[in-house]
Amino acid sequence: MTVIRPETIKLTEYQPTLFAHGAIPSGVGEILWRDYSPQIAVEFPSPKTEGQWRLTPQGWVGHIPVTSEFHFAFQPKVALGNLFRMLEYAYDLESFRFLDGLIDCQSLEEFYERLANILAKRVLDRGRKGFYRAYVPETAQLPYVRGRLDVQQAIQSPQQIKLQCHYQQHTADVEENQILAWTLLVIARSGICREERALPTVRRAYQALQRLVTVQPHSPTVCVNRLYTRLNDDYRPMHSLCRFFLEQSGPGHRLGDHTMLPFLVDMARLYERFVAKWLKAHLPPELHLETQERVNIGETGSLYFDIDLVLSEVDTGLTRCVLDTKYKDSGKSAPDDIHQMISYAHTKGCSEAILVYPTPLKQPFDETIRGIRVRSLTFSLDDDLEQAGRAFLQSLNIK
Repeated sequence: MTVIRPETIKLTEYQPTLFAHGAIPSGVGEILWRDYSPQIAVEFPSPKTEGQWRLTPQGWVGHIPVTSEFHFAFQPKVALGNLFRMLEYAYDLESFRFLDGLIDCQSLEEFYERLANILAKRVLDRGRKGFYRAYVPETAQLPYVRGRLDVQQAIQSPQQIKLQCHYQQHTADVEENQILAWTLLVIARSGICREERALPTVRRAYQALQRLVTVQPHSPTVCVNRLYTRLNDDYRPMHSLCRFFLEQSGPGHRLGDHTMLPFLVDMARLYERFVAKWLKAHLPPELHLETQERVNIGETGSLYFDIDLVLSEVDTGLTRCVLDTKYKDSGKSAPDDIHQMISYAHTKGCSEAILVYPTPLKQPFDETIRGIRVRSLTFSLDDDLEQAGRAFLQSLNIK
């Protein structure tokens, strides 16, 4: 049987690309405009565009399978190697050495497929050893006593032949395995993995779990802050990968909906998380970095700030500075961003506020306003990320 591959249209984030009127079916363009407007700016053929389509990705990279015939691939403006390193930091993949040999990938789709293959193989390997099982509480009406008999129910309903019992069931249908099953299903629906490469392995791993667990949607948040023991510690790296796949996947679909799911990386969010993870790994021990700190405004708590990064002293708890990442290249700091940073600094009682950009601004900002020094600094994504990080740390001048 001949497999007809979909046409994949490649675009680069923030770079407008023109297409002839007939190059993209109107229905495909309408789906992009209706369902993916935060990720891509769609201008329909008109006199303004000289009768052409104009498509501009908005700070997202990844893969959108709009139909079985038309896919869109959004390429990053940063080098692929640096994008992979950012993902490595952001999702704690470095400690598990997932990326050995993956940095030579030629596209984000290839990177996705190789990671999917790694996850599927680890699931299959765990399956050969036996999937993790745990005791979970169950209540059922049985023809015999198992566990603890519900005496009160038996007294109230003496005519009942079956007995209501409360007992512990040793089962593999636990959240640890359900996360893996749901993630593998999401990967299989992505349309990225190919039949001749990772997809058969992904399917085998999913089928191995499907027989044992309840397959249901899981949020990526369930993959973090989990407790592991010696019996399931090898699930830790697998759940890190699950978080990566689930956070980048499209909206949750009902089980049984076979619509292909998009894979999209929010570069602004990734940049924020990468900067935070890099700083946490390289800050002096006397300093502490808090991410997404919520600060209530007023007495009711109905208004609040979520500050990207708050740098404070470990011993005293005093805030040294507040930082906010800005994944955009507008040439200069926006007035709203400056005012926002002044509010953050006042709220935290510090005199330093820093806007962090991936590229140097044409008009760097460094002004003291109402006792708050607001600066623009660069954590560059253009060259070696470790060198860029050290240069950024030095520019913070926090020692």
